Amino acid sequence: MTDDEKQTRQRLTWARLTLGACSGVLAGLASLGVAELVSAGVRPQASPVVAVGGAAIDRTPAALKDWAIRHFGTNDKLILQLGILVMLALFALALGIVALRFRRSGAAGVLLFGIVGAVSATSRPDSTSLSDALPSVVGAIAGGAVLYVLVGRLARREPCPEPVDGERSGASSGADWDRRGFVIAATAVAAASAGAGVLGRTLNNASGQSAVASRNRVVLPRPASAAAAVPKGAGLRIPGISPFTTPNGDFYRVDTALVVPKVNATTWALRIHGKGVTRPVTLTFDDLLRRELIERDITLTCVSNEVGGPYVGNARWIGVRLADLLAECGVRPPSKGGPADQLVARSVDGMTIGSPVEDVMDGRDALLALGMNGEPLPFAHGFPVRMVVPGLYGFVSACKWIKDIELTTFDAYDPYWVKRGWARRAPIKTESRIDTPKPFARPKTGTVMVAGVAWAQHRGIDKVQVRVDDGPWQEARLAAEDTRDTWRQWSFPWQAAKGGHTLTVRATDRTGQVQTDKRTRTIPDGASGWHSVVVTVD
Repeated sequence: MTDDEKQTRQRLTWARLTLGACSGVLAGLASLGVAELVSAGVRPQASPVVAVGGAAIDRTPAALKDWAIRHFGTNDKLILQLGILVMLALFALALGIVALRFRRSGAAGVLLFGIVGAVSATSRPDSTSLSDALPSVVGAIAGGAVLYVLVGRLARREPCPEPVDGERSGASSGADWDRRGFVIAATAVAAASAGAGVLGRTLNNASGQSAVASRNRVVLPRPASAAAAVPKGAGLRIPGISPFTTPNGDFYRVDTALVVPKVNATTWALRIHGKGVTRPVTLTFDDLLRRELIERDITLTCVSNEVGGPYVGNARWIGVRLADLLAECGVRPPSKGGPADQLVARSVDGMTIGSPVEDVMDGRDALLALGMNGEPLPFAHGFPVRMVVPGLYGFVSACKWIKDIELTTFDAYDPYWVKRGWARRAPIKTESRIDTPKPFARPKTGTVMVAGVAWAQHRGIDKVQVRVDDGPWQEARLAAEDTRDTWRQWSFPWQAAKGGHTLTVRATDRTGQVQTDKRTRTIPDGASGWHSVVVTVD
């Protein structure tokens, strides 16, 4: 064999390996496309990427989950899904190369993906049927068949006989496999996979249209107890400061749902039962609308919020007093002899959140909220109904898409986050944040307005102080207070001198508790410490 023939053979070998890897990727795409289409006939949450992603979230250590939220924010779910797709692509590449030599084994290897997806889908807390395994299983079978067919087009053929009487061989390319057949098959697979995926995604989106229509029909009644007008001066007109009321589209979202549940309000129901419930009840959305509604401004905070972080927002909520509903069911708080000290709220996606019964029934405006900032709850924030409890971090109070309330005890049951190392009880800590100037800003010398927000829900903010470098604490100007359940804006006119400076803020709540300087992680019951920004004055 000449050197040219050796080089040609090497090029063909590498080309065949490359096409084998491409075959694996195309098989993976076919598997995902078919699975997405089948999930439209089951439910969107049964899609293998969603199911595997949900299972990954459930099994991710709390510290890693907290790291993801801290670094990726509300994009953490997108990053997870992209990571799953990358891992699937690498697995598919490897299977394609293996299948070149072991055709049946490579094709059968795609079934491993189906098994993982099926087990993940059927083991999810919200899974109620083995049919959740169908998208992964059918998708894997389709992917295995595609890989088997494509690799078959790459199988080495018998060499063509030597040309006779000057005739040219039909294998003019020198390739010893069916190149033309492979291109045709690969193109058809790519087109069919894309079509199946797009059709499946379209059908899945359409499946939520009844829920969208039910939300569009909701007309929130005038509350029997309306929130007072936001006091004049509660919202400072300072560029860069967070608005007093957070618009729905800007309100933070931190949850474990890879697919936002779209629940039809006309078929939704809430069951209240459990320990100490003498009169269990099941309520529809219309039942709640017919009850006496109250409207309140309440600031919510996520336990994953780092010092100075963005996961805090203020909104005007409308809903039903949760304490009244519980009392009608015969529930008494522990301080009055009630046997249950924990309220476990369950979401339609299987999330469980435990709240102290005493806090829910101590007179604070704990709500089953139906509306947010004058409109029905957005789907991303819990439509049709969610819990809102002032003064408690969301992971122990703010169950979205709620469907069940069970009265039990902390000793008898550990909800989702407690099982993962978070605290059972988590009152919100006194915190403050500098919104402006931003870190590493370069303001000019002279008066620079330092401003931000402080919060200590259900206790209220009494004082905010600012420190420049290592100088003395100086009192900031507080904006008017709405209620003790909302955050409070503050401002400090700083006479900025040229050079680098560190600005630090701390707050004092109405109990006299000064915000601690001790830095703690978000785990297990919320971060603490003073917020600082470094700026350079030009």
